[in-house]
Amino acid sequence: MSNSSRRDFLKVAAIAPAASYGRILGANDRIRLGQIGCGGMGSGDLATFLLYDDVECVVCCDVDDEMIGKTLKRNAARLAKQPDVVKDFRRVIERKDVDALIVSTPDHWHALPTIYGFEAGKDVYVQKPLAVTIGEGRAMLEAAKRYKRVAQMGTQWRFGPHYKEAVEFVQSGKLGKIRQVRAWAYLDWVGGIGNPPDGDPPAGVDYNMWLGPAPKRPFNKNRYHFNWRWFWDYGNGLMSDWGVHLINIGMWAMGYNPPKTITSTGGKMVVDDNTETPDTQTAVYEFPTYTFIWEHQMLGGVGIGGRPHGLSFSGGEGTLIVDASGFEVIPEPKKKSLVAYKRMRDPNDRGAEGRPALVRNFLDCMRSRQQPGENLEVGHFVSSVAHLGNVALRTGAKVVWDAASERAVGLPEADAYIHRKYREPWKLSGTKS
Repeated sequence: MSNSSRRDFLKVAAIAPAASYGRILGANDRIRLGQIGCGGMGSGDLATFLLYDDVECVVCCDVDDEMIGKTLKRNAARLAKQPDVVKDFRRVIERKDVDALIVSTPDHWHALPTIYGFEAGKDVYVQKPLAVTIGEGRAMLEAAKRYKRVAQMGTQWRFGPHYKEAVEFVQSGKLGKIRQVRAWAYLDWVGGIGNPPDGDPPAGVDYNMWLGPAPKRPFNKNRYHFNWRWFWDYGNGLMSDWGVHLINIGMWAMGYNPPKTITSTGGKMVVDDNTETPDTQTAVYEFPTYTFIWEHQMLGGVGIGGRPHGLSFSGGEGTLIVDASGFEVIPEPKKKSLVAYKRMRDPNDRGAEGRPALVRNFLDCMRSRQQPGENLEVGHFVSSVAHLGNVALRTGAKVVWDAASERAVGLPEADAYIHRKYREPWKLSGTKS
């Protein structure tokens, strides 16, 4: 897709109708959900969907019996009836009584259930990052367009009111010309999980299905629940796990023109365990009109300005800093055009972080056949920006990015990280095994 066509799509994505729908929803019809992935995110995603009376969950899927049990227990009060339970996500997709999928699996399992769901006429809410590679994300986006499905990527800050106000302030021009954007995640609650020996998977786990298209490895508890994020087979570390949230706000404010070059440095500097992704990383992106800097660290929570995470937008007239607690505007001392301003989020208002509104937007778009705010064009773009930071890190090279072809210019070794080989019998082509 060319840069101009990408920009045109983003302008109309919120209003362009998605034609063709397997079951035409009436105003009073309940949306029937199939939950795929019942870990921490899956359980929470389902709980958010069940806040609304116009949905019901008819089937839950996970390779781990324990996770299914925990999800059903957590959501028992909101479930109209006990959903069916299965271990193979294909049994969810083939059902005629499922209108939408919630894909809350580890990242390496985002692409195939989503694409198969589109092929079967399902709409899909899929967790962030969109995929584990740029190539997978492109395949998901093209499938959504080909089958005319409604799809939302789950990054809740997109619908947080104070984030929206911060973005509007940046776009107002009051900060002056934005020259630099910084995003950071300094997290003292992740990392240092030890080096346990390999062993047998827990009872009730289909480990071969959990691995799916990823390489065959012995079971190790550190590579399993939650901590799979820190292994390249299944995730991309903090660069994509927190990076997509923060990069998403940055690109929302600055626009969706792709970066020209990307460099990155980092590694395992302080964490002593068997994880693979860097505990410390800095990535620098050259965009056409500004520089974007990403920083993260594990086992250290004192971030910029004492904030564990956030974004700063630096312009000629002042700087805006935003995080989950709110945002503030800091005028340049020698300039007189701005007044210092703070807008803090009510810590008791759970809806203010955006998750219920994100889900409601998806449900409403299923009925209107419009594309939601965090549609897959947006989701693929911001996930790709995060992935490019890791491509630069893992190749040890400056990436010159050709956005039209989604290739690193003159850097063939980057292809192994932009695309990924699948373990047989799984294939990304869209042909079901």
